[in-house]
Amino acid sequence: MNGVLGQVAEYIWHGDEALGQYDAIIIPGGFSYGDFLRSGAIARFSPVMEAVQQFADKGGPVLGICNGFQVLCESGLLPGALMRNNHLEFRCIWTELKVENNSTMFTSKATTGATLHIPMSHGEGNYQADNATIDRLEENGQVVLRYADSAGNVTPDTNPNGSINNIAAIVNERGNVMGMMPHPEKACEKLIGGDDGNVIFSSMIESFAASIAK
Repeated sequence: MNGVLGQVAEYIWHGDEALGQYDAIIIPGGFSYGDFLRSGAIARFSPVMEAVQQFADKGGPVLGICNGFQVLCESGLLPGALMRNNHLEFRCIWTELKVENNSTMFTSKATTGATLHIPMSHGEGNYQADNATIDRLEENGQVVLRYADSAGNVTPDTNPNGSINNIAAIVNERGNVMGMMPHPEKACEKLIGGDDGNVIFSSMIESFAASIAK
């Protein structure tokens, strides 16, 4: 989003050293630099990431999706790390995500306890962190989404990659940076399987609109 809210979207090149006047930054999924070393490990050194860090430090909304989540963790914008799926397989499936916190700018239009039907597509989505970090995330409400079944039950059987506590998405302490492994942009049309991903983007738009209306 840039200029008129929601009407203009632009792409930022990894070699850029500065950002324009953007309202929000989304780091998408994919395979940055081929992920030859470790997912996101090389991308975090892209010149543009320093500008992204500064944008986030000023309170700008940053959403990292899949590889974007990995980049955010590697760059220190989010805690923890994304490791190889515990079954060592690449999985491309639809998942059910239980909304744990709807007080963030990324989930404000969701209902706590409800589920979102959103696909995932990754081989390194196994979120892990030390015990102290996990405790802090849980206590602060920074765990935003968990893998669950359609009824919202969080069980080992609904965990598609081995992520600790079935974590699918987390937010930083300030609440303006979120990383999620599933792909909301692939769930924006019922024709292709579902449109629950729109909840994430509409929440961002609504939260930004509310902030500039103050």
